[in-house]
Amino acid sequence: MHPPTSTDRPAAPRRAEGPPVVDLADERAADQRLTGAKAAALATAAGAGLPVVPGFVVTTTAVEEIAAGGDLPTAVLDAWHGLSDDDAQALVVRSSSTVEDLGDSSMAGRFESVVGVRGSSGFRRAVGLVIASREQAAAGSDTLTGSEPLAVLVQPLLSARCGGVLFGIDPVSGREDRLVVAVVEGGPDRLVSGEVDGSRYELDASGRQVGLTRGEGGIRLSRRRLRQLAELAARTAEVFGGPQDVEWAYDGDGRLRLLQSRPVTAEPRGRPRGPVLGPGPVAETFPLPLQPLEEDLWIDPLRTALRRALSLAGTAAPADLDTSPLVTVLDGWPAVDLDLLEPQHRHPRVRERLDPRPRLRRLYASWRVGRLRSALPTLARDVVGAADTALAGVPAAADLDDRQLVALLHRLRPALTSVHAHELLVGLLVDPEAPRTTGTGTALGVLARARRAGVPDAETLAGSPVVLALAPPQVRGAPDLPADVPFPSDGDAPGDGPPGDPDDPGLLREALRLRVRWLQEAGARAAWTLGERLAAAGRLARPDDVRGLGLDQLTAAVEDPGAPLVPRPVEPGEPLPARFRVSDTGRPVPVGGGAGASGAGGGTGTGPVHHGDDPPEGAVLVVRTLDPALASVLPRLAGLVAETGSVLAHLAILAREAGVPTVVGFTGALERFPPGTVVRVDGATGEVEEQEETS
Repeated sequence: MHPPTSTDRPAAPRRAEGPPVVDLADERAADQRLTGAKAAALATAAGAGLPVVPGFVVTTTAVEEIAAGGDLPTAVLDAWHGLSDDDAQALVVRSSSTVEDLGDSSMAGRFESVVGVRGSSGFRRAVGLVIASREQAAAGSDTLTGSEPLAVLVQPLLSARCGGVLFGIDPVSGREDRLVVAVVEGGPDRLVSGEVDGSRYELDASGRQVGLTRGEGGIRLSRRRLRQLAELAARTAEVFGGPQDVEWAYDGDGRLRLLQSRPVTAEPRGRPRGPVLGPGPVAETFPLPLQPLEEDLWIDPLRTALRRALSLAGTAAPADLDTSPLVTVLDGWPAVDLDLLEPQHRHPRVRERLDPRPRLRRLYASWRVGRLRSALPTLARDVVGAADTALAGVPAAADLDDRQLVALLHRLRPALTSVHAHELLVGLLVDPEAPRTTGTGTALGVLARARRAGVPDAETLAGSPVVLALAPPQVRGAPDLPADVPFPSDGDAPGDGPPGDPDDPGLLREALRLRVRWLQEAGARAAWTLGERLAAAGRLARPDDVRGLGLDQLTAAVEDPGAPLVPRPVEPGEPLPARFRVSDTGRPVPVGGGAGASGAGGGTGTGPVHHGDDPPEGAVLVVRTLDPALASVLPRLAGLVAETGSVLAHLAILAREAGVPTVVGFTGALERFPPGTVVRVDGATGEVEEQEETS
């Protein structure tokens, strides 16, 4: 970006003409143009009966005269004498600009505040410092000009027992059914300045405590005070038309005081409901966001397969299966119901402990899995053979007409469902600690040897479809294979197929996973061919637009050449949180908890954290999901940490094989370990510890 010029900066808002000073109780103080946003909000709150500390405002009119070299108006000095009781009471002098404490930007900390002001000379100096901070703030800003209207807010200095900040919604997750209170001993100044972090309470709307994190300088709040703060949050939201970020304090007499109120700048996401979801179990299969046609082709079969597998295994109650979304897609990103797939570690309530049904269901599930254990290897081999026969019978997409291509897309969905379901069931039998060769590992060796021999990727794909394990499913002209694939040593290079016991559940699962990928690719090529033909006929602007069609719409278009085609591509959102619930507004709301981080093997390693897809030698790569495309960078790594995923993920298995210490399911790792942080990764215990840097 180029440096801002005077023409880049917005024009200063029009200033109001008015008296040099107004009392906060004066209705004119609610005019932002005259008193700035901070003071106007306090005046509005005071007018609504909220417990605002009294004070006065040196208006924008007077500030411009003072900034131009004028002296403090007599009316301002008179107001100081009255409020300070002729200097018996220390004051707080704060900025109140028209551009701070707004909904889109708080400008917190940009302007000066002076605490403990005494004497007329001290008051003059404090007012001057606040006015001068306008130009100082502009010097370090791309948006401020230094000429924005500014007022000066003056209030008595409270002798506070405790104080802090109150958020009308969770400022991190955006949950609207949660309030967050941070509190310290004394006034809130040490908290808002970052000197101490205080104690952090999470409350429901009634003020009931649902979470507490103790921090430096924090104190314990009584239930009565928590309820009072919840009431203050509700009142300020009602007065200002939305959730507020409130500074508050309890004075020496134990009265709650409102010191400041501004809109919460966090994005409201609604009230979460339903099961806990997460991308972890599907992020490896679908590391890229999906478009509507891809969702119809691949997510619907996965959803049906998951329901069948859980029902056959008996690990989920029928009622839970009926009410669960199982697999859902938000802004292009798929996620699954973690409440059904993850083990539950919470302590059961008394009524639940007395209820025999969960225990009976677990016994029944164990019996079912025991029976499946003996039957599944034969069933899985039959499914692998049937999938291979079906795939071998699929002609090249170019040899099929449009109706045949659409029929193929519909036939592939039940085939995918069957292979998915058996892969999920076999996964119940897999020992995560057992070493094995993965389809991804085999594919790396095949691709590396082919490239070293000068074989084009297209020929490698045609002759060795195992290489598709390295490319995510996507409707496009050709699979996107990784560009950088290190060639393993001759002793380590895997062959073209996984060796070992054909009844080994791990190898059977890999075989089923490969057939899933091949079936997906058959559908992708058929869909892309249709996109090319529709574009050539002028019915689509370009072949890629076919991804924005639903399967039913595409089918109707082929049946009726006159049917209109209106692609509705999805604009991919931000990658989903590791664990979240969907709110009543349809937004993902992050939640904590879960089984926690798990070691996936590889020993221990230490190095600087890297975010992104091109880590340097010796780095610890921290990622959101275990994307198989990262397999080629594993030899460089000192460690791998993923927010989602399992020890059975392809990348986790490959990392173990390469001796890379790996931890999966570490919620919040990207935020906790910023780039450059030196960490030690323990692949056995799942611990990731920040290390002191040595010179």
